[in-house]
Amino acid sequence: MTSGNNNVLVYGGKGALGSALVAYLQKQQMRVVSVDIMPNEDCKDNVLVDPSMDLQPQGYDIEKKVGQVLGEEKLSAIYCVAGGWAGGNANDDDMLKNAELMIKQSLYTSLISARLAAKFLAPNGLVVLTGAKASLGGTSFMMGYGATKAAVHQLTQSMAAANNGLPENTTTLAIAPVTLDTPMNRKFMADADFTTWTSLEFVCELLHEWSTAAADRPESGSIVQLITKDNETRCEV
Repeated sequence: MTSGNNNVLVYGGKGALGSALVAYLQKQQMRVVSVDIMPNEDCKDNVLVDPSMDLQPQGYDIEKKVGQVLGEEKLSAIYCVAGGWAGGNANDDDMLKNAELMIKQSLYTSLISARLAAKFLAPNGLVVLTGAKASLGGTSFMMGYGATKAAVHQLTQSMAAANNGLPENTTTLAIAPVTLDTPMNRKFMADADFTTWTSLEFVCELLHEWSTAAADRPESGSIVQLITKDNETRCEV
């Protein structure tokens, strides 16, 4: 490991990508801490989130619990893959409700991940947040989602800027997929072209590679688009 240990944290470790990532990293002989509202039964170390809490008390609660799990040890990487999707344009009666949910699922989790990095990440460590390629432009039919993911992109850049409060030589990146190939996406988008969807296996391998080989990481602050065509995925910064 570039930061000298095998401890990693997966925020959203019970979701589709999170569960795949937890399983993959554990196969690489890493100690994984899963943070989510539900425990990942395949993970020994679980930190449970109370989603009814506001941002500050929720963050401090998670910080305390992660500290209890780690003791004096540090993390080599933090992967924030928590999130969700909800739509709505400005005239949709549910737009504000959906936007609030998106903020809690994607922005709260990303901000708390930044706090966890400041407290528990080892020097030369890695933080990966989850943005969205769609949020590089307008998202009229999913305004709350688009705005929230754009905020995640901005946070990624802020965490790479000077005076960020993070450990020395921290690399912060955001992945920006189009559509991930998850069971839920297949259920609700059964007529889509699956050959343009990014596999969870590709994402897991990519995030592991970034954590183990600092030379292969993009520049800190990068928004890394995951572009898939004919079942082949390339990274574009």
